[in-house]
Amino acid sequence: MIESPCVACCKLDEHKVCVGCYRHINEIVDWNRRSEAELTAIMQQVAARKAAYQQQDLTTIATSPITQAEWQAAKQARRR
Repeated sequence: MIESPCVACCKLDEHKVCVGCYRHINEIVDWNRRSEAELTAIMQQVAARKAAYQQQDLTTIATSPITQAEWQAAKQARRR
């Protein structure tokens, strides 16, 4: 199992990407239930996002904590 890149920051930008681990909220939910292939694909996207985000001044990006409603919506979407 690929280890989660979570750094316990959990702040989403306007695109619903966590500025701590660079995963989209849809990639965060059910991490431990995903296949190795899914996790590998997510980690490739994380690497690309991280490189793009590091070109920006992260202190200027508006963020908000993940809300319960956002979490539940992402979980429902994942299960469809």
